[in-house]
Amino acid sequence: MNGILIIAHAPLASAFLRCVLHVFPDHPAGMAALDVQPNMPPEETLAQASVLLRQLDTPQTLVLTDIFGATPCNVAQQLADGVGTKLVTGMNLPMLLRAVSYRNEPLDVLVARALAGASQGVMQVAVTAPQNQVRRKNDQDPDQHQQ
Repeated sequence: MNGILIIAHAPLASAFLRCVLHVFPDHPAGMAALDVQPNMPPEETLAQASVLLRQLDTPQTLVLTDIFGATPCNVAQQLADGVGTKLVTGMNLPMLLRAVSYRNEPLDVLVARALAGASQGVMQVAVTAPQNQVRRKNDQDPDQHQQ
């Protein structure tokens, strides 16, 4: 099973991990979170991330970060080797839940599924009540019930 390491600005990493545990209470093993504190030197963050990665003790690990170019991502770039450890940034909760759901897949497939979960989880939702929406010519009459 692949490990998942979340590195993000405090308190986002631990909050994302708590969300995972809320949805999947049986999946805490092989996952870790590192909250990057304000003014923490990148070297210290990298040292902490390295320790967490070793503690996961998984053959391959997906590292997720919040923002490209920020300290968590920059640290993760130094940590990830691109072979046994892959890095994806711009993490959102749908991405993370998809990654947890497919942790048994090969790492490259896991990355693809996480990216798909991220983009598929972002959508505009209609906010007006159905009775206030404009009806189109071919819409079914709500008073006609077909079986």
